[in-house]
Amino acid sequence: MLSSCAVTATDDPRPTGPAPGVEPGQARERLAELVVAPRGSISGYDRDRFPHWSAVSGNCNTRETVLRRDGEDVRAGADCSPTSGEWTSPYDGATWTDPSDVDIDHLVPLAQGWVSGARSWTDERRERFANDLDRPQLKAVTDNVNQSKSDQAPDEWKPPLEAQWCAYSSDWIVVKHHYQLTITTAEREALTQMLDRC
Repeated sequence: MLSSCAVTATDDPRPTGPAPGVEPGQARERLAELVVAPRGSISGYDRDRFPHWSAVSGNCNTRETVLRRDGEDVRAGADCSPTSGEWTSPYDGATWTDPSDVDIDHLVPLAQGWVSGARSWTDERRERFANDLDRPQLKAVTDNVNQSKSDQAPDEWKPPLEAQWCAYSSDWIVVKHHYQLTITTAEREALTQMLDRC
């Protein structure tokens, strides 16, 4: 039987809070620097081209690390898989105590990465993108909300909780800017409108 222990900050070298975004003014500056281009082809896309849930520390992989980082009073087995805790989804404000009700969302979906530049990357760079704990790319969210988002960009899907639109758009821009991914005209317009909520 797996032992269970409460996770504390000293158990994990990763940050105890979500990766930081930027202020709205900085987000607007970075948005202006993004290259606007038509969305590329999805041809050749496969999630396996973005190796994800890589090992982070000890027995913990990226998914488990985000669950530990984003939850409160998280308890995990010896294999690092959380068994209990409390998670509040930023997309809809719902709170969950069963880890199975929580997904780890790639803020910029892997398929969106593929059609906006990642198609030409090495698998190693795609792995960094899919496991990025240093930017606001990974979030613990309600599972069915994550499924409704699927691979959609901000011109196609926005968080149900409108109070999160400012942070969501800023975080999307941070990730796309860091990885030098392109955006479409419709995507830029949607991001601009969301930033107007800030």
